[in-house]
Amino acid sequence: MGESRRSANLGIVGWDAYEYVVSDLERARQFYTAAMKVPEVAHLDPNVAAERGEDGVLFAAGKARVVCVIPRGAGSRAERWLKRHPEGVAVLSLRVKEIEETRKALEARGATFVTGIASEPDATGAPYRWFEIATPLGDVRFRFIERANGALPPGFMPLGEAEPENPYEFQVIDHVTSNFLTLEPHVTWLRDVMGFEEYWRVHFHTADVRGGDGGSGLASIVMWDPESGVKLANNEPAAPNYEASQIYQFVEANHGPGVQHVAFHVPKIVPAVEGLKRGGIDFLATPVTYYDMLPSRLAERKVRNFKDNIDELRQLGILVDGEDDRYLLQIFMVEGGVMYRNEIAGPFFYELIQRRGARGFGEGNFRALFEAIERDQTARTGANNPYVGRTGT
Repeated sequence: MGESRRSANLGIVGWDAYEYVVSDLERARQFYTAAMKVPEVAHLDPNVAAERGEDGVLFAAGKARVVCVIPRGAGSRAERWLKRHPEGVAVLSLRVKEIEETRKALEARGATFVTGIASEPDATGAPYRWFEIATPLGDVRFRFIERANGALPPGFMPLGEAEPENPYEFQVIDHVTSNFLTLEPHVTWLRDVMGFEEYWRVHFHTADVRGGDGGSGLASIVMWDPESGVKLANNEPAAPNYEASQIYQFVEANHGPGVQHVAFHVPKIVPAVEGLKRGGIDFLATPVTYYDMLPSRLAERKVRNFKDNIDELRQLGILVDGEDDRYLLQIFMVEGGVMYRNEIAGPFFYELIQRRGARGFGEGNFRALFEAIERDQTARTGANNPYVGRTGT
């Protein structure tokens, strides 16, 4: 099976976009344009919106693109989504070289197709073709897109020709992380249907975070497409105290498995976090002891070329991890439900990551973050906080 997967590559180029269902479009506009400084570049034509029964807005910075959709009435997919879930990612889109070849490879592997290949030029006449498949990730679909550079999704109208500002230099989607009650079906599907390979895995359990009740834990497997570098991280709760795990609580709050977070790569994380904080974005707090132990931990990991200011990272709450003179810096926003104190905003959140040579996911940070979230959960609302789900990669 491994040989057939490699010989029938899907021809993935990289991430194209993701579609995010919202309940309040103006709130989403404020979040992206005012707080994140990710500009609105296109919107769904009113006639098309009326036909589809939902409005849509496209935000873009660098190569990272998100389409926010909101139902206009009954019957649309966005309306059905919000009946079953809080706000969240409904579609993950991958750009491919030749859409017919991608579909042929997926058909040979037994993919479940939701649509046929649709072909429709964008507002400028640029070619745009796509199809969708179902996934084990609950109601989340994968969309495969072949398009001209700069082409907008069909029905979307550009807002202007000026190059949009991107002050925090969001470059690309670094990775996407999803949570499940059991991840094996999804990992197997990524391997056998998508042709992805295992990139990294971790399993751990805390014993001291919840005041002596045994802690909680998770297992995570990262799968990737070696040709494009697209990475999908996947988490499940770990026993004992399976239902106490943040991963289980995310699935409960999301009413099913789903995309937990999207990570944006930035070239300079410190000024990005400083600006986002000024814009009102809240990030997960990191214990002071994390930074007290950081020099010795980096020494143990043989990171001898560390050149960032630890006091600056401490003040902002940025995490660090690496090995063999390669490291990364990362930070996690609070989830929507906490940020807006509203259950419908859901447990989804964003990560920022800067890589200084490291291509992995920061195993040391993984555990430190998990423990920090356990403490944060207790500090916020006690052990039964319905909006905890921020551990990821």
